[in-house]
Amino acid sequence: MAINAIKGLSPALGAIYMHLTSFASEFVDEPEEENSEPVNDLDNNVEDGGSDSDASLPSNPIQTPNDSEDDDLDVQASTSLGPRNRRPPVSHNDYVSGSELDNDDLHNLATYTQAEDPKTYAEAEKQDVWRTAMDQEMESIKSNNTWELTTLPAGSNAIGVKWIFKTKYNEKGEIEKHKARLVAKGYTQKHGIDYNEVFAPVARWDTIRTILALAAKESWNVFQLDVKSAFLHGDLAEDIYVEQPLGYQMGNKNSVYKLKKALYGLKQAPRAWYSKIEGYFNDEKFEKCPHEHTLFVKYDRYGKILIVSLYVDDLICTGNDLHMIQAFKESMKKRFAMTDSGKMKYFLGVEVIQSKEGIFINQHKYAVEILKRFGMEHCNEVCSPIVPGSKLVKNENESAADAREYKQMVGSLMYLLATRPDLAFSVCLVARFMDRPTELHVTAVKRIMRYLKGTLADGIMYSHNSDEAKLVGWSDSDYAGDLDDRKSTSGYVFMIGTGAVSWSSKKQPIVTLSTTEAEYVAASLCACQGLWLRNVMSHLKVEQREVTVVYCDNSSSIKLSKNPIMHGRCKHIDVRFHFLRNLAKEGTIELKHCPSQEQLADIMTKPLKIDAFYKLKAGLGMKNAVK
Repeated sequence: MAINAIKGLSPALGAIYMHLTSFASEFVDEPEEENSEPVNDLDNNVEDGGSDSDASLPSNPIQTPNDSEDDDLDVQASTSLGPRNRRPPVSHNDYVSGSELDNDDLHNLATYTQAEDPKTYAEAEKQDVWRTAMDQEMESIKSNNTWELTTLPAGSNAIGVKWIFKTKYNEKGEIEKHKARLVAKGYTQKHGIDYNEVFAPVARWDTIRTILALAAKESWNVFQLDVKSAFLHGDLAEDIYVEQPLGYQMGNKNSVYKLKKALYGLKQAPRAWYSKIEGYFNDEKFEKCPHEHTLFVKYDRYGKILIVSLYVDDLICTGNDLHMIQAFKESMKKRFAMTDSGKMKYFLGVEVIQSKEGIFINQHKYAVEILKRFGMEHCNEVCSPIVPGSKLVKNENESAADAREYKQMVGSLMYLLATRPDLAFSVCLVARFMDRPTELHVTAVKRIMRYLKGTLADGIMYSHNSDEAKLVGWSDSDYAGDLDDRKSTSGYVFMIGTGAVSWSSKKQPIVTLSTTEAEYVAASLCACQGLWLRNVMSHLKVEQREVTVVYCDNSSSIKLSKNPIMHGRCKHIDVRFHFLRNLAKEGTIELKHCPSQEQLADIMTKPLKIDAFYKLKAGLGMKNAVK
């Protein structure tokens, strides 16, 4: 082996070189050389005044061809068997012999680390991009008049603060910006002293999908806005003091900041921001939906409408008049620091494609990230997320798997349900075993990911159409499907136009005694969701003048919803489930029979055969973005 390459290297790199060549020699057979000059050169270099670290190198890290024992073996091999062709295993191609390394390679091997967001202020201050991000955050705090420098009063406690750093990416995976956020350590706050009420509503995905379905039907454009440093706008009712942030200390070391407005990390910060933005909408004559407190609608006498949905600091707006939308944007910019993102494209991890055909939503980028995170990006694809007819049970006798990783996988998959109703049953099923998962349950989760690998671009299409925006539901139940506690699984789907807007797969809270009872309970839960959706659509001026039809494949449940028949078999049913009967009498909800093969909610309650699975999946309005 040629070792002349180590001449001139620094002591540290020379040590790395010798270590790597020694490691590689175990896997790659070196070609035999007659000249041992490289070793002599190395020895001479040490004798001529080399450093101590050079002298500490192994005296003979590589077996040289001068060893008499090796020479004898080679002579015997050449005379009896002829020259041997050396063919190292293919797997050894992953290893690099020392003769192929240069100074740059050695430097990379010694210093390479994967880039990631800084964890501390000390790491961030060394990089210009993060220093700039911190300056921008401090400027936002200053411009919002968030705090004032003061001395900590006696008997008061100052809450610590911390810098959080995050690289934000767009829907293409490209870096959008570097964000530095100053966060208060709210976990040190005490209830009744530092805060009282903390609840703040956020938009439900059912509401967002309903707005998108309505916008697609009416051919409206949907726009997206982002409030910069939203929580800094919230007004505080309590006296809160925070320590000065690292790198931006002012005054003496005992000085602290008294907050005039909320800071990220405070327990009451979300509520303070919601109160602020709610006051703005009231001033602008918007009407808040009493059934969805993050939905605000503005009408005028000419039939124009503006719809705004709020998810913390992200807003989407749509309507039938672009002038109203533009006026709303200008009004928001006067009150808050805003980012106008234009047409809705990427919202809370959901990719939105607005085209002439309609509005298509999916989570392609997020799905790819899940597979990469858990090492499943190169897995084999399967046709369904769960094996047809399979049953998962708790097995106390089998050894437990890593519960932490299992919870991470299931939790990541659950957010995919924002656009993937085809995964609802399988993901909700594996979520039942997070307390003590076994290898069987891990295998079930990995099968979901294998199905995900083949359907990365799948999503829901809300198409343009001239038909009335009619709400239609499907309800189904799998009787005693859980083998551990014998509870049934309820499932429902609601459609507006060509796409599903609301769905659920959930284990029932009680043990039912018959298929009729299980279907009746499922239909009651479905009716409650249907009533809520009717009220939301009514606030959007999409009145459901006719009764909302819910399709059910159980005739006895339909009869039970109309009349108290079969009293002996249903007298034990909880009173709350008979709420369905009241809705049926009022003409709000009506159960209608449909064949089991046409029951869309069947996909929410049980593992299905491949043909039935794909038929119902298409019925939900699901398509592939690539096709």
